Amino acid sequence: MASEPVARAVAEEVVRWGSMKQTGVSLRYMMEFGSRPTERNLLLSAQFLQKELPIRIARRALELESLPFGLSSKPAILKVRDWYLDSFRDIRYFPEVRNRNDELAFTQMIKMVKVRHNNVVPTMALGVQQLKKQLCHTRKVPFGFDEIHEFLDRFYMSRIGIRMLIGQHVALHDPEPEPGVIGLINTRLSPIQVAQAACEDARSICLRQYGSAPDISIYGDPNFTFPYVTSHLHLMLFELVKNSLRAVQERYMNSDKDVPPVRIIVADGAEDVTIKVSDEGGGIARSGLPRIFTYLYSTAKNPPELDGPNEGITMAGYGFGLPISRLYAQYFGGDLQIISMEGYGMVILHLVD
Repeated sequence: MASEPVARAVAEEVVRWGSMKQTGVSLRYMMEFGSRPTERNLLLSAQFLQKELPIRIARRALELESLPFGLSSKPAILKVRDWYLDSFRDIRYFPEVRNRNDELAFTQMIKMVKVRHNNVVPTMALGVQQLKKQLCHTRKVPFGFDEIHEFLDRFYMSRIGIRMLIGQHVALHDPEPEPGVIGLINTRLSPIQVAQAACEDARSICLRQYGSAPDISIYGDPNFTFPYVTSHLHLMLFELVKNSLRAVQERYMNSDKDVPPVRIIVADGAEDVTIKVSDEGGGIARSGLPRIFTYLYSTAKNPPELDGPNEGITMAGYGFGLPISRLYAQYFGGDLQIISMEGYGMVILHLVD
């Protein structure tokens, strides 16, 4: 355990670095820079990350210590804060990166930092769920709960950025990347192929949970490609398709009618790539639409307990899927919209080409 003077020194460093301005990095810049992963460029990338990551991590650590309604004192939130402080310490006190050996050692270290933060989303969800349960129990649900939603948006958007920067740097060390792939970015990504893979994954979970799953029809040019991060698009489509499958499955489970398919349309526009996911699962009541992008809002009838026994991915319940999917879309300048009509649900995903 760190001595008190050391802990105080780290706390002061966190405050100092948390007040610095972070540097934005675009998808285009990452593609151009990463297209030449020479030793010199990898060294420059590591030197940039050694300065940039402590700023981003310190900002989140500071926010985690000053959340409203006692959220900062929840055990789950304290655990996440400690992960951020540990990562800040690891990066900030790593020797200055000067040569190839330093760069390789630094890359291994930030890989471990990324692994440390793998469970941040469910752990944060647990802390917020604990607070919500406590507030509902005391019937003191504050009007200012919006503050927490705004914090979570900032927090998760920052997390996407940190993981993208680390993941891109680490992936550039791949000695035999696939054709057209630069780090995490596929310069010739086929949205149809990603949609097919996401649909297979979502249907397998639906089959496991319900014993059957609606069909999915995908429309669009199979030869169309554009530059994007495959894992980001898969995550978004998986979440959207999973929601549609559940809605249709639950609506038609005890019906004699034919189960309608979930439909996905991929369109390449002049300014962006648009993907529409639509279903006949009943839609969302108009009263629920303003809350659809708030954390822990779920249309599931029996949301699972995050701190109870968990068998991995479920069809629904945490209420984090849609807001986080929208953040992934917004990270590179896109967006996600929900349109609901009586009996029908529709999600429009806009991705900047």
